[in-house]
Amino acid sequence: MAARAYWKGQIRIALVSIPVEIYPATKSGAQISFRQIHEPSGKRVKYEKVVPGIGPVDRDDIIKGFEYEKDSYVLLDQDEIDAVKLESKKTLILTQFVDASDIDVLYYEKPYYVVPADDLAEEAYVVLRDALRKTKKVGVGQLAVRGQEHVVSLKPCGNGMVLETLRYADEVRKAHGYFEDIDDVKPDKELLSLAEKLIEDRAAPFDADEYRDRYVEALKELITKKRKAGGKKILEDVDEGAEPGGNVIDLMAALKKSVESEDSGKKRKSG
Repeated sequence: MAARAYWKGQIRIALVSIPVEIYPATKSGAQISFRQIHEPSGKRVKYEKVVPGIGPVDRDDIIKGFEYEKDSYVLLDQDEIDAVKLESKKTLILTQFVDASDIDVLYYEKPYYVVPADDLAEEAYVVLRDALRKTKKVGVGQLAVRGQEHVVSLKPCGNGMVLETLRYADEVRKAHGYFEDIDDVKPDKELLSLAEKLIEDRAAPFDADEYRDRYVEALKELITKKRKAGGKKILEDVDEGAEPGGNVIDLMAALKKSVESEDSGKKRKSG
């Protein structure tokens, strides 16, 4: 396997241990990276590690410190940090099995592929995968990697399994403060019916290939135009249409028009 393992260890359930390797399931998409430039000279701005009253310092002289009160620190060497003993550095103990719907989408963070470490581990790996699939449960435990312990979930994915890091409870803002001002009212039945039809007309299996980062593409095009223009300022046309989030004056008319547009579009395709 060409990719480098993010973590190597074992999954443990009771007395059963399964050697596994974990690999990132995602990668960075297309991005435009900007540098900070000193405009008069056109040169890149750089940053130095500086200590007040001393000036620039070598990286080798920098260690980590925890500020327990203003300007007072406990200093820690990296080997002291690495020596902190956590069983989850090498072992993912599945301590709980829950329904997937029990974990709110807000807690999910990042996915990783989990594969058996060798041929001997494959049988136990397949048993766990199929048991999770049959019971429709998700395994939950904790895993320490790269200086941080994560809550994680484990579930079947195709012929293998996927581990997802989860946020801790104190990392998720409660929704109540954001939604409390929304009135508890029932929508008009006809409006709701039109909205449901519009959703049903556009229902389709999710295909990630259908989407691309249009902002990055637009930035690339702008950079190309500016290079051809010799650095002259270029301002794209601004859409002077309705403001984002503006109120729909006649929701009923807008929904009916949308549904009619969907229906006529389907007739043209079938005709």
